[in-house]
This record gives sequence, C-alpha cells and structure tokens, in this order.
Amino acid sequence: QIGYGNPQEALREMELDVNEGADIIMVKPALAYLDVINLAKSKLNVPIAAYNVSGECAMVKAAAQMGWIDEKAAILEILTGIKRAGADLIITYFAKDVKSWINQL
Repeated sequence: QIGYGNPQEALREMELDVNEGADIIMVKPALAYLDVINLAKSKLNVPIAAYNVSGECAMVKAAAQMGWIDEKAAILEILTGIKRAGADLIITYFAKDVKSWINQL
C-alpha cells in the first residue's frame, strides 16, 4: 500500500515494478487515483489497468437506489473519466451493465 498523498512515490514504485519485469501496472481504487493513472500513462511504457473497486461501485448503486443520481449516466461518466485519465484496461463490477447497454444499441 502506497501513501495516498504522494503520487511521485507511487510513480517510483511503479517504475521499480516495470524494471523488475512487470508487463502491466494496476492502479486501485481507480477514482481516487485518476491523477496516478494519468502520471503512469505519461511516464511508463506498459499498459495501465484501473480497478474500479467494489466500494466505488456500491456508492453509485446506493445513490441510484435512493433516486439521487441517474445510474447509467453516472456509470458511463465514471468509466469515461477513468479511460480519459489514461487507463488502457478498466476492471469494474459495472461490466455486465455496460455490456447489456451496448447489446441494446
């Protein structure tokens, strides 16, 4: 676990991982570390995976159940933001929802 207040420390750790042979870098939780995803994408020459963890997904589901947000719009905005930050791969509990929306197109 790397301290959340120092993205440069995260970058150093990721550089060490790549130098030791890592084929891919995983950043989690994705939403709290969009800046780290972007930093990794700009500095490293390996794919960047972002893990949209269960707690992030649960917050969206709960807010949608309460009627506070539009679930589909929120999910698409979150995943777009993660991609825009630089993620090459997104691991998310929303995958089945997004798949069904794509299949309905």
